[in-house]
Amino acid sequence: MHGDGDPELLAARRGPLRPGERVTLHDPKGRRHSVLLEQGKAFHSAKGYIAHDDLIGGPEGVVAETTMGVSFLVLRPQLAEFSVTMKRGAAVIYPKDAAQIVQFADVFPGARVAEAGVGSGALTLSLLRALGHTGRLYSYERREDFAEIARKNVVAFYGAAPANWQLRVGSLPEDLGPEPLDAAILDMLAPWECVDALAETLQPGGVLLAYVATTTQLGRFVETLRTHTGFTEPEANEITIRPWHAQGLAIRPGHTATGHTGFLVHARRLAPGVRAPRRKRRPAPGAYGPDYVGPRPPGVEEAPPDESPE
Repeated sequence: MHGDGDPELLAARRGPLRPGERVTLHDPKGRRHSVLLEQGKAFHSAKGYIAHDDLIGGPEGVVAETTMGVSFLVLRPQLAEFSVTMKRGAAVIYPKDAAQIVQFADVFPGARVAEAGVGSGALTLSLLRALGHTGRLYSYERREDFAEIARKNVVAFYGAAPANWQLRVGSLPEDLGPEPLDAAILDMLAPWECVDALAETLQPGGVLLAYVATTTQLGRFVETLRTHTGFTEPEANEITIRPWHAQGLAIRPGHTATGHTGFLVHARRLAPGVRAPRRKRRPAPGAYGPDYVGPRPPGVEEAPPDESPE
C-alpha cells in the first residue's frame, strides 16, 4: 500500500463490500451505527438483526432490512465521519479544522510533511489522502499508547499502513529527522519550542502551522515566529461551521453549530539568510507593556513603566 492515490488502496474504497471493512448503518431516525463486517456475524438492534453475510459481496448505498422489517441505509463511512467516530486515545482534530490545515499548509501530492502530536490519527488520515502515494508523511507522537491507537485507526480506514507513512515515537524538536520538509504541522502544548529546529529542515516557501487551543498559545507562537525573522508574517484563523435546516418553507439555521475548537496559525519559511521585512504597522498602545512576558519582534522595545497606558 502506498497511499490513498494507490490503485490497490482505491479499490478498497470501491466495489463490493468486503469482510474486514467498516460500514455505517443509518437508521430511520438518522442515527448511525458503525459495523465491522465479519462473515457469520450479525448487527443486532432492538428492531431485529441484519446478517453481515447479506451485506458482504454487495454494493454500498443499499437498504437492508432487519428481521423485524426496519430499514437501514448501508454506506461506507466518509473520512470526516470515520475521524470523529473512531477509537480515541486523545482528542481529535475535527474535519472542519483538518480541511483548512490541508489548505493552509498547502499539502499536495508528492509533498514531504511532518506532523507532531499525532494523538488518535484523525489529521494523519487527511494528510495521507492529500499527499497521495507520491508524498511522504513523518508523524511524531511522544506517547507510545497514542501512537498505537493512531496506527490502528489508519489501518482500519485504509486497510493497511501506507508505505509512505512513518510513525515515530518521539518528541520534537529532540527527535526531528533530517528529511527536508515542505510543511510541518504542530498539535502540541508548546509549538514555539520547535520553531528553530523546523526552520533548519523546512524548504524555502515551506509552511509551518500550529493548531493551538488558547489565545495565550496563539500569542506566544506568533511572537516566536516574528522574532525568529526567518518566516513571513504569521496568520491566525478560527474556523466555525453552522448547519442549516431546510424543509419546505422552513429555512433556518440549525440548532447546533461547531464553534471554537482551536486556532490555526501559519507562516512560510524564507530563504536562508533572508530576514522578514519589518512590519510597517505600529503595535497598538500597550501591546508590549511592562507586564508583557514573551518575545518581541525586532525594533519593538519594552516601554518604560511611566509610558505604559493607564
